[in-house]
Amino acid sequence: MNFSEVFKLSNQLCKFSPDGKYLASCVQFRLVVREARSLQVLQLYTCLDQVQHVEWSADSLFILCAMYKRGLVQVWSLEQPEWHCRIDEGSAGLVASCWSPDGRHILNTTEFHLRITVWSLCTKSVSYIKYPKACQQGITFSRDGRYLALAERRDCKDYVSIFVCSDWQLLRHFDTDTQDLAGIEWAPNGCVLAAWDTCLEYKVLLYSLDGRLLAAYCAYEWSLGIKSVAWSPSSQFLAVGSYDGKVGRAPAVGSPRTARVAGVPTQCVSYVGLPQVRILNHVTWKMLTEFGHPAAISDPRVVVYKEAEKSPRGALGQPACLPPRAAESKYEIAAGPVSLQTLKPAADRANPKIGVGALAFSPDSYFLATRNDNVPNAVWVWDMQKLRLFVVLEQLGPVRSFQWDPQQPRLAICSGGSKVYLWSPAGCVSVQVPGEGDFQVLSLCWHVTGASLALLSKDHLCLCFLETEDEADGALGQLGAHT
Repeated sequence: MNFSEVFKLSNQLCKFSPDGKYLASCVQFRLVVREARSLQVLQLYTCLDQVQHVEWSADSLFILCAMYKRGLVQVWSLEQPEWHCRIDEGSAGLVASCWSPDGRHILNTTEFHLRITVWSLCTKSVSYIKYPKACQQGITFSRDGRYLALAERRDCKDYVSIFVCSDWQLLRHFDTDTQDLAGIEWAPNGCVLAAWDTCLEYKVLLYSLDGRLLAAYCAYEWSLGIKSVAWSPSSQFLAVGSYDGKVGRAPAVGSPRTARVAGVPTQCVSYVGLPQVRILNHVTWKMLTEFGHPAAISDPRVVVYKEAEKSPRGALGQPACLPPRAAESKYEIAAGPVSLQTLKPAADRANPKIGVGALAFSPDSYFLATRNDNVPNAVWVWDMQKLRLFVVLEQLGPVRSFQWDPQQPRLAICSGGSKVYLWSPAGCVSVQVPGEGDFQVLSLCWHVTGASLALLSKDHLCLCFLETEDEADGALGQLGAHT
C-alpha cells in the first residue's frame, strides 16, 4: 500500500466523482477539486459561506455545495469553470439538498419540511412538492433514475408519492399503514419499494411500483423495533436489523400472534433477546433466516480475528518508550470459545447503544457485514450463500465505519485510531497510516474502481492506494497463513 500526503479538510466533506476521475474536498469556504490519481489541484472554487454538504452530479460534470446556515446552494461546473449557479431559498431556509439522477435538477428541502423545491439548471424553471415528511430516509431514487419515491405526512397520516423524474409528474400516491413512517428504500432493480415504521413499532411493508402492497412483515410486538435496513445488490435479500433486546415491555418469548397489516396477514412472533438481523427473500417476502449477535462465539467454523498490540522492543529486550501512535497492532486468530467486549446500554437515555446499527452487503451479495451497537468493537461478516456467520473481527476500539470495496468482497474498517483495517476471504490486515502527528481515521470512502481509499479525520484527509486485486489477495493470504 502507498499513502499520499495529508491534506486539510473540513467537516469530513470529501467525495470521489462517480466516474472516478476527480476528488472533491472542502476547506472552510473553499472547494478543492483534484485529479483522483495524481492529486493535482484542477480547480479551486470559493463559496459564500462554510460548506455543510457536497455532492457530485451523476455525470461528474457539476458539483453542488450546500450552505444550510445561509439557505444557499452553489453549483460549479468542471467543463466551464467560469460558469456557476447560485440558489437562495430565502426565508424558507434549507435543511437538505441533493441532485436528481439526470444531474440537471436540484431538490432543496426547506426548513420544517414545508416543501421540496425542484430547480432546473437547463430551463431555470421551478417546481414544488408539498408535504415532505421529516424522517430518517424520506427521499429515494430508483437505481435507473426514472422514479422518485417521497415519504409524506398529511392529515396525521403517512403517504408515499412516486414521481416520474423526467417531468416530475405524479405517478402514484398511496397511504402506508404505519404509525410514524421512518424510511423508504427502492430495491436495486427498481421493482419493489420497502417502507418501515418508527423504532417503536416493528413493521416492514413492501410495495410494487403501482402502489400495491406485496407483503408486510412483523417479527415481534411491544418492544423497540427496526434500527437499520439494507437491500442486497442483487435485490434478492432485504436485511432488517433490529433492537430486540430487553427494552420496554414485552410478552413471553415464543408467544405467537397473528395480525393483519393493510389486509395482508402477518405472522408476529414476540422476541426478547440478542439483537437480530432478519433476512427476507424476494420471492415470498417471508423470513429466510435470522442472524443473532451473541457476546460469546462458540461455533468452531467461525474465524475470530482479534486486534492485538505489538509492543516494540528496546535494548536488552525491554519495551521501548514510544508515543501512542507508534504502537503497532496485528490480528490474531482467537481460539474458541471467544468472549467479545460488550457495552451495557443506558436504558434511561434516548438512542440506547443496543441493536444492529449498521448493515452493508458486499457488491456480489455473497457477504453481509453488521455491527451490534452494544458490542461496539466487533464487525460480523455473514456468508449469504450458506446463511451462517463466517468471520468476526474485534478491534481494540469502537468501530466508527466500515465499507465494502465497490468491485470485490473486500471490507475496509476504521475505529477512530491511526490505522485502517482490510478484510477479504483471503485474510485481514491492520495498516498504520504514516505521517507526522496522530491521524485519527473517523470515516472512509472507496474509489469506484477499488484502487484507492480516502481516509478522513476531523481536519485532514489522506489517500491510501491499494495494489491490484491479485497482489492484495496474496498479501492478505500470507497474513492469514502467518496468524
